Amino acid sequence: MTGLDKILSQIQHEADEAAAAVLAKAKSEAENIVSAGAAKGKADCESIAQQSEHAVADVLARATSAAALQKRKTILTAKQQLINDTIVKARQSLYELPQEQYFSIILKMAQKFALPQEGEILFSAADLQRLPEGFEATLNNAVKAKGATLKVSGETRNIDGGFVLTYGGVEENCSFEALFSSAHDTLQDKVHQLLFS
Repeated sequence: MTGLDKILSQIQHEADEAAAAVLAKAKSEAENIVSAGAAKGKADCESIAQQSEHAVADVLARATSAAALQKRKTILTAKQQLINDTIVKARQSLYELPQEQYFSIILKMAQKFALPQEGEILFSAADLQRLPEGFEATLNNAVKAKGATLKVSGETRNIDGGFVLTYGGVEENCSFEALFSSAHDTLQDKVHQLLFS
């Protein structure tokens, strides 16, 4: 081997070593990049998974809250309907009372609502036709302690039950519908307590 061959061989050997070192360094850097990429990918996946879990938890919480709200609304609507039905049935039961009980209630109402003066009492056409005999005298006997005198009018009013009192052209509607309507909130409270307490 000549000196030139030795030099060439030495250069080739050094070039091979340098190439191997560069290749090893590049391979190491590539492994580091792949490893860092894998670690970043894993971290990103974990972050996305956590974000997805939070998003799912938020959606579930909102759905649960909305379902609970809907349930409360449904229960409230059902309770309200039951209360209203009970009030309507109570009012309806007044119309269906036997004549004696019905007019006994009318007398109690007249005692409560009559003013201490002369006036007239007007009924529905159906009630006027079924007035008990001597009702006006019984009525006046019931209200005289208040200083009231009431004449049963031949006129009728388009009411469902109860009566209308008139004093010099001023009317006081004491029909069942008007009384139940004016006491609606109080009745709702009382029915609610009876049904749900």
